[in-house]
Amino acid sequence: MSGNSFGSIFRVTTYGESHGGAVGVVVDGATPGGDLCEADIQCDLDRRRPGQSDVTTPRAETDTVRILSGVFEGKTTGTPILLIIQNRDARPSAYDEIKDLFRPGHADYTYFLKYGIRDYRGSGRASGRETAGRVAAGAIARKLLSRRGITIRAYTKRAAGIECKTIDFDEIERNIVRACDPEAAREIVAKIQAARDEENSVGGIVECRVSGVPAGLGEPVFDKLEADLAKAVMSIGATRGIEFGLGFALADMTGKESNDEMDADGFVSNNCGGVLGGISTGDEIVFRVVFKPTSSIAQPQRTVDKEGAEVICRTEGRHDPSIFPRAVPVVEAMVALVLEDHCKRHAALHA
Repeated sequence: MSGNSFGSIFRVTTYGESHGGAVGVVVDGATPGGDLCEADIQCDLDRRRPGQSDVTTPRAETDTVRILSGVFEGKTTGTPILLIIQNRDARPSAYDEIKDLFRPGHADYTYFLKYGIRDYRGSGRASGRETAGRVAAGAIARKLLSRRGITIRAYTKRAAGIECKTIDFDEIERNIVRACDPEAAREIVAKIQAARDEENSVGGIVECRVSGVPAGLGEPVFDKLEADLAKAVMSIGATRGIEFGLGFALADMTGKESNDEMDADGFVSNNCGGVLGGISTGDEIVFRVVFKPTSSIAQPQRTVDKEGAEVICRTEGRHDPSIFPRAVPVVEAMVALVLEDHCKRHAALHA
């Protein structure tokens, strides 16, 4: 297995490299007869695209999507949907000076060990640019889920040591770091700008809340809902950990404190984060994922080249000083892919 495909019934395969001709995705399993046009997909791609603000890479890509198959007269046909996004502002020559070095924090070394060859142009498939295909596919899944009454909202919860104290969904798209608290957003922006000026980067935590999920989704024991969500989200580059509900805080609690009791109206609390025994409870699904600081920094760092010689590496160029602001729509996309797949699997079980 190549690892480039994801899903069971609703299945996607992404393709392309950071500085190649294009990136994109093939989506198989979309319900036939549904309305779909490029504008439905573009709105989410616009949230992910580079060059949005001074806390993201200045790479100037419009990320304009084209539908090349699977849609006829504005309706999905049930056949594979091919989406393509041309790379318009690729600069592979920017990597010529470091093409033989293994950059600290990157996948350079591990890709070279695995394949014996690697695309050094902006990390190739290991680049965050690969996520454009995920977001495009996720937009299709999101539209299908909206008909089921499912809503997915992700946002920056914590970054650079600053914690959001309030959650205002209307605030998320009003600030350039997609934080849920306006005051915290201002502080986070200042931290990122300071790190950028020092040729450094910062990390952050993205929280996701999913409402409207019916009870019963999940396929124990190996395809538990939270297990599939964790795999989906942790497959995003730069993620280093995930927790559901109260997560790691449960280690300091007792069973009496952590259990979600029930009354005639349902669950009294939601410490589990909306999943029990690998199956959705019908309550809100809540999880958090941490993104490490961007690995591409211009400060000098020690490393080795392909011959094993010790060298100093400076990764200069157009890079995000923080990953999490643009990762928010990517997290939402991966959640949408999992949920649409599980909705279809659940329907097949009861067919």
